[in-house]
Amino acid sequence: MILKLDKQQIRTVLEEAYARCKNDTQGKNADYIPYLAGVPATLFGIAACLPDGELLTVGDTDFAFGIESVSKVPTALLAMSQYGADTILRQIGADATGLPFNSIMAILLENDHPSTPLVNAGAIAACSMIRPTGQSDAKWKAIKEFIETLTGSRIAVIDELYRSESETNFNNRSITWLLRNYGRIYDDPELSLDLYTRQCSLGITARQLAVMAATIASGGVNPVTHLKVFDAALTPKITALMATVGFYEHTGDWLFTTGLPAKSGVGGGILAVVPGVMGLAAFAPPLDEAGNSVKAQKALAHIADRLSLGLFNTTHGIVTETAAVPAEA
Repeated sequence: MILKLDKQQIRTVLEEAYARCKNDTQGKNADYIPYLAGVPATLFGIAACLPDGELLTVGDTDFAFGIESVSKVPTALLAMSQYGADTILRQIGADATGLPFNSIMAILLENDHPSTPLVNAGAIAACSMIRPTGQSDAKWKAIKEFIETLTGSRIAVIDELYRSESETNFNNRSITWLLRNYGRIYDDPELSLDLYTRQCSLGITARQLAVMAATIASGGVNPVTHLKVFDAALTPKITALMATVGFYEHTGDWLFTTGLPAKSGVGGGILAVVPGVMGLAAFAPPLDEAGNSVKAQKALAHIADRLSLGLFNTTHGIVTETAAVPAEA
């Protein structure tokens, strides 16, 4: 059975999700990074990018917030593009830790392995692998330009966030040197940590995240610029990583509820991929105890349910111009 979706139907459901969730006051901003604590908690936006590059948006989708852990997705993709997926599997891993995103214990339990590039340890290891080795400026240029190609637009570091992160990244510093002790950092440790801190400090909008998600959904072709960003064979690899660890210790609950591969960040953003169909993004700063945006989760879960977007559904979504809006349950 094929589920047919038209643009008006998708727009209606996005607006419905926004109206249902905008007054939710649960959760709180990340306060261990001072900059994030000061972001207005009422900001909220949802965006969808369709295969033809059209963006459907509602709310605060032009506000540039800290990309934070969502940046782990493009860096993992870049590392896989440079080395191949099998090398990343061997040198970093692809297993969910079931523990918080910044867990040191996870490294010890995995017998010196970072586990996955979508937790802090694996993301720092991925940054250390990015070519060219030993060249901080050139490595940063590669990371930043790759993210810009995924989004089809320019991005910039939020300087205040970068300073805030750099002054409080004691746990990540411990992770970095523990990985160095186990031989799981593949470049200078301090350089690798700084690259990770910088990438987490990039400012991004929900609109840009939706385009990034749609580029992944489209097999590496940016639907806005039509540029081929990465090989289509990497889409199932990165969506598998997102599906298994995108929400850290709450990933199972998320996948059970929505069936969507997605990645959250403590800046309040969530990127969700519907392979072959569309990219989704939502943003709201207040987080749950695991570091995932409360409102963004609820909004995307509503959209996934109303449009039957879950990967494990018996239907697949195709954007057309003919289908009617489904009736309320």
